[in-house]
Amino acid sequence: PDSETMVGRSVGRSAAVILATMAVGLAVRFARVGLPAFVVKWGGSTMWALMIYWIVSTILPRWRLWKAGLLSGAVATAVEVFKLYRSPDVDAFRHTLAGIILVGRHFSGWDILAYWVAIAVGMLLDARLRGSA
Repeated sequence: PDSETMVGRSVGRSAAVILATMAVGLAVRFARVGLPAFVVKWGGSTMWALMIYWIVSTILPRWRLWKAGLLSGAVATAVEVFKLYRSPDVDAFRHTLAGIILVGRHFSGWDILAYWVAIAVGMLLDARLRGSA
């Protein structure tokens, strides 16, 4: 690869990090295991954003990590801002399990900050994963 590209993770490693992140995020958010409320809230939000990063960096494996991180952050931010849009159909979807997982229900600027921090951590983890591939 030239200086503008990175070699991506293997398909197996990519699938593993996406599925593991999904599993942890769903477990933190929905398993009733007595976790503190802030862990449930922020753990679920950060795992969601990290999953977005893993997906973007898998789909665009030759992109520099910072570019994949910026796109992931933009997607996560856009989804959060979309929560400000209200319509009966969209709000009905937000009250389904898929809607809760994919788009959430309530806008929070703090979530945007949590997403960007999670994505930055993901980029650091990804650099290590790619370096050891």
